[in-house]
This record gives sequence, C-alpha cells and structure tokens, in this order.
Amino acid sequence: MKYAQLREFDTTNGPGVRVSLFVSGCTLHCKGCFNPESWDFDAGDDFNEKTIERIIELLKRPYMSGLSVLGGDPFEEQNIGPVTQLCKRVRQACPDKTIWVWTGRKYEHFKDREIMDYIDTLVDGPYVEKLKVKEQGQYFGSTNQRVIPIHLAQ
Repeated sequence: MKYAQLREFDTTNGPGVRVSLFVSGCTLHCKGCFNPESWDFDAGDDFNEKTIERIIELLKRPYMSGLSVLGGDPFEEQNIGPVTQLCKRVRQACPDKTIWVWTGRKYEHFKDREIMDYIDTLVDGPYVEKLKVKEQGQYFGSTNQRVIPIHLAQ
C-alpha cells in the first residue's frame, strides 16, 4: 500500500487534534471528490513498518485525540489489510486514542471484517456532489454519508 499524505497535526478530520493518514487508491472516483489526487494506487510514499512506528510515536503526544484514516479509500481490497494492521497496532499501543476511518463503501458490506474490532467510528458512503453539505464542521461531505459509532453498532 502507498499513502498520499500523513498529517501530523490535523483538526478537521475527526474530533480533537489527530494524526491523519490519507491512503492511496480509490476506484469509486466520486464526482466532485475533494481528494482526486489520491485515486492513484501508486501515488505517494510506501506504507511500511517505519510509517506505523511514526504514527504511533505521534499519537503518544498527550494532546493527540486519535488517528483518522482517509483516502483514497482505506477499504479498497489492496488497502484494507494494511489499514487493519495499522488500526490493530494503534489500538494496542495507544488504547486511549480514538480511531476514525472514512470509506466510500457501506458499513453493511464490511461489518464482519476484522478492522471493525479496532475502529471507534466509521464514516461511510460515497460522496454525492448534489448532496454536498453546505455548512462547515461536519465530518462528511454529502448528506448520504453516515457517521457510525462502531462499538455501539456491534
């Protein structure tokens, strides 16, 4: 897997101050996507053990609220395995931090996957330009998308 960006101090993608990883690769290509440069699976840097260690190091700062994983799409078949391992490692190393994941796919298609054991909140559904959210401060881009607290959903 590759990643397009690692934000070490992010206040827009989830509650509080977060580390945000934008994975590379998405086949949905939603019209009006805010991050089309991340559609290419070969864009960016290699995701590896060093990346995971850096993310955990950043999350151990006392003011960090958690990890956000966006894209691209973390639930693309070639991404979900490495993203699951990242979330598992973060959960083990930083159990007090929250993990949020965004996907253009529906929760119902992934509810039985291992990743659900490690994440706190899933934002699901494709971005639909004609349903664009007009007000700022939301954690989703269009009104068809859902913010699902996973531990309550199970």
